Amino acid sequence: MNLRSTLLAATILALPVVASAQNAPIAGVYLGGAVGANFSQQQNQTITDGLGSASGKFSYNPGFAGKLAVGYGFGNGFRAELEGSYRYNSLSGTNALPLIGQGNANGNNQKFAGMVNGLYDFNNLSRYVVPYVGVGVGYGAERLQGVHVYTNNIGAGVNNGSLNYGNATKSQFAVQAILGAAFPITPALSLTAEYNFFVMPTRQNYSGTLTGTGPVFTNNPGLNGSTGSSQLQTSYNHTILVGVRYAFGAAPAPVPVAAPAPAPAPARSYLVFFDWDKYNLTARANQIIADAAANSKKVTYTKIESNGYTDTSGSAAYNKGLSVRRAQAVAAQLVKDGVPKKDIVITGFGETNPLVPTGDNVREPQNRRVEIIIK
Repeated sequence: MNLRSTLLAATILALPVVASAQNAPIAGVYLGGAVGANFSQQQNQTITDGLGSASGKFSYNPGFAGKLAVGYGFGNGFRAELEGSYRYNSLSGTNALPLIGQGNANGNNQKFAGMVNGLYDFNNLSRYVVPYVGVGVGYGAERLQGVHVYTNNIGAGVNNGSLNYGNATKSQFAVQAILGAAFPITPALSLTAEYNFFVMPTRQNYSGTLTGTGPVFTNNPGLNGSTGSSQLQTSYNHTILVGVRYAFGAAPAPVPVAAPAPAPAPARSYLVFFDWDKYNLTARANQIIADAAANSKKVTYTKIESNGYTDTSGSAAYNKGLSVRRAQAVAAQLVKDGVPKKDIVITGFGETNPLVPTGDNVREPQNRRVEIIIK
């Protein structure tokens, strides 16, 4: 890369990025929706049954998630929104069964949440993408549905058991952190990609019914049908979402408008025509002289020439004098129309410099004239 290319690249990179109409800050109400995947971390738990308690973890399969939001942009990058969300994960296993040892689990864990989010858009970082960050607080509900933990039937004489929770819902405080990016399609419509770290921090207790077979159940008949419990601890969720957002207050995309044609420059040359052997001014001549006087005030000039001419009829000496009288008549009218007398130069050219070349003693109307030239 040569020096010129290096300097050009450095200059372009140093230029500030200006927000285009499509990634301008949101000002007003907007709606958003997104769907994606939810990854719930292993959840610490303590299970208690008729013979004691044990600590372990619930494990979850990857699940799905969705959210809807309505918000308001303040026009400076800051946004506030109300969000409703849903997360679903099925159970894959547990390692805390005090009575029956290492176990399996099925059923699912669902989370519903209503959040109040505060966000900030970085509109000026790029023309094509708008990164944003945010935090949210709200209230969530954790629901265990069809959950039970159990051992497989591994043979006669071995303890086999199941702790059935059924369906139960617990509500609590929830928080989240948000990291995302919007990709403007139009000034109003954007695609979004987002990561949420969603946390429900409070411990919740769920109860279930213990049933089983084997020596322990035979020797302790009260165990079958007894109540067991599980204390689930903090729930950590990693949610990846893609969606759309529509801003109702967005300005429409600008429509290209052709630049207005420049106003024509004032003319600097005018022709005043005369009847044969005359130097008096007609009504049309006075109008042309008035236009010349008016336009002289709109331009910068050094002098204004009043140049008189005749046709070739008559003697050259007579025509010389007639051309001067015509130039003087026009100059006098220019003064009446506001042109300073000192700015006017009067010259008579007689029958020389004809506008229409003719032979001698020819009456040609186009040659009987005065030219006003603004210089």
